[in-house]
Amino acid sequence: MKSAEVRKKYIEFFKKRGHAEIPSAPLVPENDPTTLFTSSGMQPLIPYLLGQPHPSGKRLVDSQKSFRSQDIEEVGDNRHTTFFEMLGNWSLGDYFKKEQLPWIFEFLTKELHLDPKRLYVSVFEGSGSVPKDTESIAIWKELFGKVGIDARVGERIFTYPARKNWWSRSGEPEKMPAGEPGGPDSEIFFDFGKELQLHEKSIWKDEPCHPNCDCGRFMEIANSVFMQYQKQADGTLKELSDKVVDFGGGLERMVAATENTPDIFTTDLFDSLITTIKQQSDKEYEGEKRAAIRVVADHIKAAAFMIVDGVEPSNKDRGYVLRRLIRRSVVKMMQLDIVPLKIVPTLCQNVLQTYADTGYFSGIKQYNLEISIGEEIDEFERTLQRSTRKLQTSEHITGELLFDLKQTDGLPTEIAFELLNEWGCAVDIQEINKTLLDLEKKHRELSRTAAKGMFKGGLADHSEETTKLHTAHHLLLASLQKIVDPAIRQRGSNITAERLRMDFNFARKLSEEEIKKVEELVNQKIKEDLPVVRIEMDRIQAEKIGAQMEFGHKYPDRVSVYFVGPQKDFFSAEFCGGPHVEKTGALGHFKIIKEESAGSGIRRIYAVVTTS
Repeated sequence: MKSAEVRKKYIEFFKKRGHAEIPSAPLVPENDPTTLFTSSGMQPLIPYLLGQPHPSGKRLVDSQKSFRSQDIEEVGDNRHTTFFEMLGNWSLGDYFKKEQLPWIFEFLTKELHLDPKRLYVSVFEGSGSVPKDTESIAIWKELFGKVGIDARVGERIFTYPARKNWWSRSGEPEKMPAGEPGGPDSEIFFDFGKELQLHEKSIWKDEPCHPNCDCGRFMEIANSVFMQYQKQADGTLKELSDKVVDFGGGLERMVAATENTPDIFTTDLFDSLITTIKQQSDKEYEGEKRAAIRVVADHIKAAAFMIVDGVEPSNKDRGYVLRRLIRRSVVKMMQLDIVPLKIVPTLCQNVLQTYADTGYFSGIKQYNLEISIGEEIDEFERTLQRSTRKLQTSEHITGELLFDLKQTDGLPTEIAFELLNEWGCAVDIQEINKTLLDLEKKHRELSRTAAKGMFKGGLADHSEETTKLHTAHHLLLASLQKIVDPAIRQRGSNITAERLRMDFNFARKLSEEEIKKVEELVNQKIKEDLPVVRIEMDRIQAEKIGAQMEFGHKYPDRVSVYFVGPQKDFFSAEFCGGPHVEKTGALGHFKIIKEESAGSGIRRIYAVVTTS
């Protein structure tokens, strides 16, 4: 079954069951400084999972663009990608397990026509103050029983501890702070057959197989999270009165299951990309070359999605992740004997055509993608020249040197080894690899910890200081439009308790006089102690009155708008989910501390608020 059909069937299935379809949020999170990218369908909905009313109601459904940077090193096997679409449905204090599990089972078996005999499920085994999820077990037994399957625990239904079948922003129950919500989840796996234990030389081929092993036989295709508990001050977990369902299912994996292929790269979501790479490299999609082909296809697609959401290659934050994707793809192209700049235009065209019916790339021109990716490839070629000189002038080739070249110059270790071999340099490859493996392990752990820590914050950073700066951010945007150029629009933001950062479209550096006037206008509005009011309204009405919206963001028919000043004569109006101060007088004194370039045609401002 093609991806467009699976996506459409899923949305329509839940719309018929009272769910409002909401648009995909951008890959760059809106007003969320705790994470670089939107990495799941629930991430943009955290305020509503925590109790804030959603403008579209209590039942929601969508297909969310997602990116997970921690999976970059995993790409190359049959199932991992950095970019993916997450099909999601939510109940915000409405239905719960007895509705959710039958619905998703019906969707998979009736709409996607998956054989129920090839579906296996997992549930939470219980720990501490939370018992085993016997309710889900009973529901699954009944559902499988209706299709003639005796679903025994340990054979069809598997129980796992909290590290596998529990969700909260902080992780397992013992890691949750007081007030944090969380709950058990129930995953569904598709069985591709026992022979898959041997798939791609699996290191797990001689181990006992079960749904959560990594042998390649089972693929997780759906996960229903049941947020039904809240951590108490005494460390116990208490059931919530308004329970939440948060479902997520990877589109790529569902499509692979419908086509009975354990390799998601053989589906229509990658087909044209893979074909182009094969043709340009004159290499078949098999053996050792298969992993390199997958990396190029995934990384170029992910890069295109980042660029359309306003990210440009750089040495910091999101820009660095984009740079890493492009450079890693270039290395794999070199291994495949591909000239990068020759293939990029066709690959960009492949991505646009693959998602032509989604609207994800509406307004973007293929030429813009080619320029952004092509310029980074040119820069990487210069980097390779610098790294080559360092290698040639180094007295000792060590693991530390190669790791440093990879991290600082972007020189892949495999390319360094190839260069050393060409020069006839005698190096202890085994010892160097041993050192690299220790260093890489530490680096991955730090990266995963950082990513987890950033996301872990969620709304926990909605402190008084962050809330003030969020409101000041609205005043800053309105002041830039009134003082500098009415065409200025926000292109990204990062707000912490210490400072705010705003990216906006503008072609030149602001003058000292312009910066001074912007500061003065913001402080004037602070002194006026204007009210800050949230109003829900029709999106079309909000657009007509000139409410500002996030670049690249698609909004539902009902939206939340924050007004600074009286609604009939407002100073600022923005589509936003909060939080904000009640009156601008609470902000203190506003000061711009830096204004700089953030890429071609993009400027960046850092600012603070102080009590004096």
